[in-house]
Amino acid sequence: MMSCSCLSYIDRQALTVISPMILSDTGLSAEAYAYVGGIFSIVYMFSNFFWGAWLDYVGLRVGMLLAVGIWTLASASHAWVAGFIGFAAARAVLGFGEGATFPGGLRTAANSLPLGRQSRGMGISYSGASVGAIVAPLIITPMALRHGWRAAFLVTGALGALWLIVWWFVARPPLVHAAEKKPSGVAWPNPLERRFWLLFVGMGLGGAALGPSLYFCPLYLNRALGLSQAKIGAVIWIPAVCWEFGYYFWGWICDRWVRDEPRPVSLYTLLAILALGLSVVTRMNSWIAALAVFSWGMFIAVGFIVTSLHVAARMYPRDETGKVAGIGSGAWSAVVALLLFAYGPWFGRQMYTPLFVTLSLVPAFGTALWWWIGRTEKRPASA
Repeated sequence: MMSCSCLSYIDRQALTVISPMILSDTGLSAEAYAYVGGIFSIVYMFSNFFWGAWLDYVGLRVGMLLAVGIWTLASASHAWVAGFIGFAAARAVLGFGEGATFPGGLRTAANSLPLGRQSRGMGISYSGASVGAIVAPLIITPMALRHGWRAAFLVTGALGALWLIVWWFVARPPLVHAAEKKPSGVAWPNPLERRFWLLFVGMGLGGAALGPSLYFCPLYLNRALGLSQAKIGAVIWIPAVCWEFGYYFWGWICDRWVRDEPRPVSLYTLLAILALGLSVVTRMNSWIAALAVFSWGMFIAVGFIVTSLHVAARMYPRDETGKVAGIGSGAWSAVVALLLFAYGPWFGRQMYTPLFVTLSLVPAFGTALWWWIGRTEKRPASA
């Protein structure tokens, strides 16, 4: 499952890391590019809800074969598109397939590890995403510079086909249990429950900065600080290393210090304060300092993601862990979609400072809303 999340982010980041080259070749504007990312995030949001519930019903083996097969075809199809509509359609199908990634990862951790190690297991499974973000520029950029950006997407399709072959032979009992179809059917998320919204705002708003940072970091380094496509490909993996470390660090923090605490207010508050560091990125005159700020923002965003999933996994039954991950990833994707649609015009107009300042405030707003939703009503003292 770690290799699965790694593959998903190689496919996802292929467009991002060579975006300067693609925009230059196709004439796609920065605003249209942001809208393409927003369309991906909208479809990804709904697909997380779908796959989160569906994987609990049909099981990991069949569900992941179908999901990865869909997104592999979608990833390869990028090689044959050129305009906004083509990229938007390819990203939409990619987003639908990739919605199974994190529900599958959390379900695997919950089914195979004791309670005190599940957050670290989830961190390992999810950390493949940051590994994918690390290796994507190292694989995609040289391929695109040598053979053209379209060839890079054929490589991502080949990697997906390889994963499917491996999964076909490995994902068998006892490593992966056979599907257990429940008579009651698929357990869909219930937005009327308070636990649904605690996870939604905790992960969605708290970890929101990760998405725009991934999309805008390469273009910002290119347009604001003058880095070439080759240079971006050589350094853009650095923030992903901090993102990767964050899964292990915050997973350890949650298993050791949060444990069964349903309201880790102090940790959420600390994360909200630390997230404000992203606001100073435009004050950095060197690309090294700017990259360090982006790295910090991603590291803190992962703290919100891991903590929210840790708490939510103890609010839901163990056989609904796929749904938990689906709600969390869907919430995160919904917020990212809204932010990309809002920030696309700002980025196109080079309004970098208000963009990153407001982005740094989103986790603080999410923390306040999380506290308000989860507050306990005080009962009047009896006479």
